[in-house]
Amino acid sequence: MEDFLGANAVWIALAVVIVLAVILGVRIVPQSEKHVVERFGRLQSVLGPGINVIVPFIDTVKHRVSVLERQLPNASQDAITTDNVLVKVETSVFYRITEPEKTVYRIRDVDGAIATTVAGIVRSEIGKLELDQVQSNRAQLIERVREQVSAMVDDWGVEVTRAEILDVNLDDATRAAMLQQLNAERARRALVTEAEGKRRAVELAADGDLYAAEQEAKARRVLADAEAYATGVIAAAIRESGIEAAQYQVALKQVEALVSLGEGQGKQVVLLPAAAMDAFGEAFRMLKGRAS
Repeated sequence: MEDFLGANAVWIALAVVIVLAVILGVRIVPQSEKHVVERFGRLQSVLGPGINVIVPFIDTVKHRVSVLERQLPNASQDAITTDNVLVKVETSVFYRITEPEKTVYRIRDVDGAIATTVAGIVRSEIGKLELDQVQSNRAQLIERVREQVSAMVDDWGVEVTRAEILDVNLDDATRAAMLQQLNAERARRALVTEAEGKRRAVELAADGDLYAAEQEAKARRVLADAEAYATGVIAAAIRESGIEAAQYQVALKQVEALVSLGEGQGKQVVLLPAAAMDAFGEAFRMLKGRAS
């Protein structure tokens, strides 16, 4: 046995070296990671997912970096708007590492660096807006913050996928003042609505009166036209039949007046003038003359 080992020691050592070389030289990288390889203390390469081959005993995997998306802990920072309102802004940032060699060799604490960058950019952007604009333009504010953070962390091999402003809180004094302002605005709107309602009612009433006046004018015009037409007919009859037609119309009107005078409810005493019987007789005489 000793003779066998002594004679084959070189081959055994060579086999061991080959096995170690294979074990050390072949690297399997998971899909969610990238490995940074150094050679004599310097960056050599970055291994991607799958099977990779490095030089054994010379190249070493110094850093295993996850490329999964990460979320920084929610952070709160104070900011002052252009109208001097102190607000407390709560932010949340999602990012992932795309170039591990930059992240490893250019920044020590990438999470802390991103958090500090986000805080400074949020303060700067909110300082350009009034409080009402911060509340109403939150989507645009978030987009500007994300773009600026992405530009600043690009040198670290980091991609910011999302930057969210979760909440904008106010102190108690500011909140009470805003509530008072909101109540005053609601009261003002109620008064304006009531005034507009009264004004509309007056306008409608005036329109109704105008419409009634127009209709009354139209009715008077129709009556005037009818009266004119009747006058014209009587005038034509006078021209054709002489004065007797006019006397007939006068006598007929007298008879109609006497009939309307006798109409009515209850017991009435009607005093007929002496000329009334003459009017009846004149009307009957003219009517008989016409019939003949």
